[in-house]
Amino acid sequence: MAKQKYYVVWVGRTPGVYSDWAKCKEQIDKYDEAKYKSYESKTAADQAYREGWKKHWGSGKKAASAKAGVDTISADVDYDSISVDVGTRGNPGPVEYKGVDTKTGEVLFAVGPIAKGTNNLGEFLAIVHALAYLKKIGSGKTIYSDSVNALKWVKQKEVSTTLARDESTLEIWDLVDRAVRWLKTNSYSNKVLKWQTKQWGEIKADYGRK
Repeated sequence: MAKQKYYVVWVGRTPGVYSDWAKCKEQIDKYDEAKYKSYESKTAADQAYREGWKKHWGSGKKAASAKAGVDTISADVDYDSISVDVGTRGNPGPVEYKGVDTKTGEVLFAVGPIAKGTNNLGEFLAIVHALAYLKKIGSGKTIYSDSVNALKWVKQKEVSTTLARDESTLEIWDLVDRAVRWLKTNSYSNKVLKWQTKQWGEIKADYGRK
């Protein structure tokens, strides 16, 4: 069972502390410069709300994921960027992903549902799709993902998954193979960074399936 989370909205339509992600999302979705963050307890959330966003939002040290060779940042969000995320129903299960403008929340591309895949493979596909999309339009924008594994796979230009190759997974494996080929035959200068959920709240492309 998922642990209860509490969401602080410092800057949004109605600032406050929310115990439901859907209610929190209503306050910050497509809200310019929204500032919000999740906490594990109501006490911590209430204290953070009282102390204000300047003390809690957009701060913190580099995540431990750097040990895996994943680029992280500890400064404020670069809003001139694309954020990607995946939506799954079961893992493995149907997979969909999208890329959005981090500042406005506008959906730039969306794929799925793909019949059967995993969360990490969907995240991997979303990042590579964003890279190809930005290269096509000649943009050097940053890409954010909240998946450490997918970021590592993009850097290594290969995936490591236990998902079997069989009749039920033909669709996602075809997309993954194409994405790997793209990485091995294309270059890019875009930064591909870890979205710091603890500092910044849920990634803007989040499907809200908490």
